Amino acid sequence: MAKPPPAPPKPTGRPARLAEALRANLKRRKAQARNRAETAPRSEGAKKG
Repeated sequence: MAKPPPAPPKPTGRPARLAEALRANLKRRKAQARNRAETAPRSEGAKKG
């Protein structure tokens, strides 16, 4: 016997998707800022121009 196809994921509303995207963005931005602070402390020589 063949297995039935897996059920598609439940559709989520736009507000739920937006909220999840905002949370993901915030987490990513926090992680990036933390990495920048750890790896390269700001100094006057950091900017080229």
